[in-house]
Amino acid sequence: MNKQRAQEIASSPVMAHVTHNGTTVYIQNVDDTRETARIYPIDQPEKEQEVSVNELIEH
Repeated sequence: MNKQRAQEIASSPVMAHVTHNGTTVYIQNVDDTRETARIYPIDQPEKEQEVSVNELIEH
C-alpha cells in the first residue's frame, strides 16, 4: 500500500479491509516522514505496532 492511501484509510470513518501478514488490522495513523503506520489487529487493540505502509494490503 502507498502512504497516501494509508492516510486516506486512517482518516476515513468507513472501515476498510486491510491486512498485515494475513491479519485484519486497523490503521490508527500514518507517519509521513518515516512512511510507517500505527496499526493493531481488529480484535486485539492492545497489540499496537508500527509497520512500514508497504507491508499493508488493502482487499
